[in-house]
Parts: sequence; C-alpha cells; structure tokens
Amino acid sequence: MSDEVSRFGVVEPDELPDDLRERVGAIAEKSGFVPNIFRALARRPAELRAFLDYHDALMDKSDGLSKAERELVVVATSGANHCTYCVVAHGAILRIRSKDPELADRVSANPWQVELDERGRAIVDLALALAHDSAKFGEPHLAAARAAGLTEDEIWDVGSITALFALSNRLAHLTALRPNAEFYSMGR
Repeated sequence: MSDEVSRFGVVEPDELPDDLRERVGAIAEKSGFVPNIFRALARRPAELRAFLDYHDALMDKSDGLSKAERELVVVATSGANHCTYCVVAHGAILRIRSKDPELADRVSANPWQVELDERGRAIVDLALALAHDSAKFGEPHLAAARAAGLTEDEIWDVGSITALFALSNRLAHLTALRPNAEFYSMGR
C-alpha cells in the first residue's frame, strides 16, 4: 500500500500563501495536525480558499442544524459516495460532536438502513436522495423532510452540505487522498 497522501503531491503549510498558512495553521493548532485535504488542495490556493470559505459558511453556523447534524450529513453523503477520506475524517468529528463512538461507523457503513431518531432519519434520507440520484430529487423528498419537522433553512443546509461534500468526495477520489492516521482514534 502506498504511503502517498495524494497522487498529485501535497503542499506543506510553510509553503502556503500567508493567508492560507494562517488559516490552516489555526485548524492544525486546534486538532494537533494538518488534515491531508488541506495539504492536497493547497496546490491550487484559490480553490482551497473557495473550498474553505464555503465549508465554513455551511459547517460553522450556529442556527438550524446542530453541528453534529451537519456532520451526520457529511458522513451519510460520504458513505453513499464511498469516500474513505471524508468518512474517516468527518466520522471522527461526528463521534466527537455527537458523543456517540458508534454513530459514524453505523451511518457510513449503510446510511440507508441505519437506525436513527425521526429527525436524524429525515436528515439522512434527504441527503441520500440528493447524493445518490439527484436527477430524481423532488417534492416527495422535501415533503418528507418537512413532515419530520425540518425547516426550510435546515432543508437548504442539508442540500448545500450534501452538494459541497459531493464535490469533496470526488476531489478525494481524484487525488486518492489518504486520511490522516490521527482521525481513526478520535472520539473513541
């Protein structure tokens, strides 16, 4: 098995433009390591900035979906898209935010059948409907989410997070991105 982080190489934090070095450095300080996604995407600084901006706009909100629910969307989407990097990385975050050491594994293994409460099931079902076959996405999916109590803004957030991670999953596949070893034990 290759030890390469990305088939396109990586950029180390000290090689980043100042603004990105500061931004990625803050993440590394908080987590104790630099997530490989940033090292891989840094080969194109403008794209890394755009990715981080959209990620933060969706994932750092304090209204609507909880931070754990936001991570639930990521793990379900990434599981459906078979993205090892995102399942491992965001699975770690979901374990921490949900305070449940098993939830991420159950969701990523089979998001279609995992047992969840009504709200969690509605969130995952909405994400899966958009992630799995977006051409068939429509009113029945929205009606089910509304019936479970999701607001219009929460529905929008589930859809936006699903869309962002469809992009992220595909970039991880393109680059053959390897998860950092640190993610595997976080939140266990």
